[in-house]
Amino acid sequence: MPEFKSDFLRILSERGFIHQTSDDRGLDDLFSKEIVTAYIGYDPTASSLHVGHLTQIMMLHWLQQTGHRPIALMGGGTGMIGDPSFKDEARKLMTPEIINSNLDNMKKSFSRYLRFGDGPNDAIMANNADWLLKINYIEFLRDVGRHFSVNRMLSFDSVKLRLDREQSLSFLEFNYMILQAYDFTVLSDLYNCRLQMGGSDQWGNIVNGIDLGHRLGKPQLYALTSPLLTTASGQKMGKTAAGAVWLSPELLSPYDFWQYWRNTEDADVGRFLKLFTTLPMDEIARLESLQGAEVNEAKKILANEVTAMLHGREAADQAAETARKTFEEGALAETLPTITVPAAELEAGVGLLAMFVRAGLAASNGEARRHVQGGAVRINDAAIQDDKYVVGSKDITADGVIKLSLGRKKHILVRPE
Repeated sequence: MPEFKSDFLRILSERGFIHQTSDDRGLDDLFSKEIVTAYIGYDPTASSLHVGHLTQIMMLHWLQQTGHRPIALMGGGTGMIGDPSFKDEARKLMTPEIINSNLDNMKKSFSRYLRFGDGPNDAIMANNADWLLKINYIEFLRDVGRHFSVNRMLSFDSVKLRLDREQSLSFLEFNYMILQAYDFTVLSDLYNCRLQMGGSDQWGNIVNGIDLGHRLGKPQLYALTSPLLTTASGQKMGKTAAGAVWLSPELLSPYDFWQYWRNTEDADVGRFLKLFTTLPMDEIARLESLQGAEVNEAKKILANEVTAMLHGREAADQAAETARKTFEEGALAETLPTITVPAAELEAGVGLLAMFVRAGLAASNGEARRHVQGGAVRINDAAIQDDKYVVGSKDITADGVIKLSLGRKKHILVRPE
């Protein structure tokens, strides 16, 4: 990796964000002499962003922190098609109402990492529906479509993967890469946007935009991609047995978010501190050097810092204290994640397996049964070895709750209502 003179590229390089750029020197010179506007696109395929988006969000955060202007481009238009990159099959089409609802929810998470406003380097939230939904198809084919080679588009790995597996790639999806390239040129016109960033799987799409900009006479455009992240054991970032690690507190509690980072594999701690926190590099180097049981202290700092950025310092401190009380003192922390169950239902009794599925501690009765057989299931800290056990009002403690536990680190309180 070259030595960069601009603060932005130097920080991204030393923290491990850079996989590839279209022109190291040209991009570095640009960042050294002016306020640069750059964007990353997000398709509204769910009501919340998740941890898998966090690398790119942090890139926008550092862009703003070093004096430049970030654009979070919401794919209100392209979201109606769906990005086919490296997908095995077409995504289900979403209605405009669902897309707009998802966009509104995603904005809340962005505001934790970016400062929006009207200043020279205040972040912009744009929506490509504003221009894509107004396209005149014949004019678009004549002015933009003529610049794209189908032969070249067929050579992209994201397309070849589908075709090699003899899986259908619809004309609708094939248009996605043209629309993404067009987005880049529109943002260039509207905001003098010179750089598109994204994961390394987006390289072909981003380079398409650079080529289109060149053919349409735009200023020189640039690409920068980050490596696609997996954990040390090869698992995709942001995926757990229980599902996605959402950024929205409505979908995942700050405590569960904190626990996700606290459970980081030892080999990932240093890398994640660089990518997902703003701690100084010398402090990260100190934490990386910790060995044995001391690594757990580094994991707690990682969990505290990442959670504080998203949910605020108070929520992070509360999550840490809840964990300390639960794991170190064996106490019942009232701030543990909670579900409510009608009192009448508890009076009648709920099967153990069904209750663990309901609490989100297992994806199915079969998975819950395997946990019971493995000795991982506890109620009020007492091991349960009978998968036909019935959870009921008899299990309600003096605190008025039932504590469900899976292993040592996953706990849910059941509160009658």
